[in-house]
Amino acid sequence: MDPVTLGFILYLMLILGVGFYTAHLTKSMKDFALGGQRLGPWVIAFSERASGESAWLILGLPGAALVAGLLELWTVVGCISGIIFSWFFIAKRLREATEEYNALTLPELFANRFQDDRGILRIVASLIITFFFTFYVAAQFSGAGKVLNVTFGVTHMQGMLIGAVIIIFYTLMGGFLAVAWTDLVQGIIMIGTLVILPVVAFIEIQALSAVEFQFEGSTLFAGQTGMAALAAAIGGLSWGLGYMGQPHLLTRFMAIDKASNIKISRRIAISWAVPAFFGSMFIGLTGYFLLQAGGMSYDGQVLTGVASLSDPEKLMPIMAQNLLHPWIAGIFISGAIAAMMSTADSQLLVSTTVLTEDLIGNFFQKLKNRFDLLAIGRVLTILIGLLAFYLAWQSTDLVFEMVSYAWGGLGASFGPALLLTLWWKRVSTSGVIAGMISGTLFTVVDLFGDWVSVRFSAFLIALLAVYIFSILKPEKSAELPKNS
Repeated sequence: MDPVTLGFILYLMLILGVGFYTAHLTKSMKDFALGGQRLGPWVIAFSERASGESAWLILGLPGAALVAGLLELWTVVGCISGIIFSWFFIAKRLREATEEYNALTLPELFANRFQDDRGILRIVASLIITFFFTFYVAAQFSGAGKVLNVTFGVTHMQGMLIGAVIIIFYTLMGGFLAVAWTDLVQGIIMIGTLVILPVVAFIEIQALSAVEFQFEGSTLFAGQTGMAALAAAIGGLSWGLGYMGQPHLLTRFMAIDKASNIKISRRIAISWAVPAFFGSMFIGLTGYFLLQAGGMSYDGQVLTGVASLSDPEKLMPIMAQNLLHPWIAGIFISGAIAAMMSTADSQLLVSTTVLTEDLIGNFFQKLKNRFDLLAIGRVLTILIGLLAFYLAWQSTDLVFEMVSYAWGGLGASFGPALLLTLWWKRVSTSGVIAGMISGTLFTVVDLFGDWVSVRFSAFLIALLAVYIFSILKPEKSAELPKNS
């Protein structure tokens, strides 16, 4: 057995072992949804980062940087800024609010905060989460298919099936505890991949000093000027807005053992994010030069130029196989799989939890009385996973595009609503509902096309909707706990 295959098998055994171990620790919906709120700052920080950066960071962003060059620097800066903002202005207040309002999910937090006896907030939020997360999980399954296709020669379909089965299994078994502890392992592998691979690639490029390189992506605006250049910059920076509204990331803030540990987690998460994002971009940039120099091969053929690579999102595993010792390549390719698993498992878990806790637990009393909620949650994990697999099978979109759609939709739907709920006393039920609906609607219906990123336009419209409807339809409601 070759080292790449052996390394991958050992990695899978470790992940599945965690799933089996944590299964007996998961005894209630609180355990399944938030790990019983007994996880410390290191696990939470790595879990938040590993969950936040999926196949998009390992495959999508390097592929985009390969094609667009330095234009993707705006995306890098936007994402890092969004991470920093969320940890400073969302994390602690959200953890305090979770305890104050006895919430296991984001919809439940909204419902309890605004005393939503009719359940409108729960229903709207739960359906939005499930809708966008299904596309998001599908993107991860598609990414798994690409990596396993490059590495082991299996078909894209077979690769997706392998990834889907593994992810669904350990999420099913261990819930949040399995997800969080596997995220810790996956986060370590991911940062190693994103830092070491571009360094090795840079060294390889130096050895090709005789080659005369031409870099078409050497400007921050990809040759665009005026409004087009501004739109390109805003489009990249707007990725940062999404971090405020991603339920699978917000759940990490809710799950930490105590609010005072947020400061420690924050330092760890930011220290991970900065090198990871720049490393991801540099994989794409160094890959550009290696392809131009004919310094890599794939499927028995020498690759010459970007055009020789039919799918730019396969760049990372191809680079790993060409530049690294097989043992190291096996570990780093496992890092690509880790990126997908760490996000897909979190999203499956959140989708399952909101459907179980917020819909079935509140509106289907007969079903709740007949079956244990934990058992229902596990059944829903399988069903949502199968739906996501079907979407991945049917989709022709790149991972980058699928994640962009889901990311923008979730960020616009929940980011403005949560931000103002945590920081503005006058926010109302009507405002939150208006923000969630408008964020979803204007993501699905893109009004501005190429002129303005939908991630930016939908977020701004949703923010205005929360504010305007809160002013027009005010209400008296309890304040959220203040930061200490």
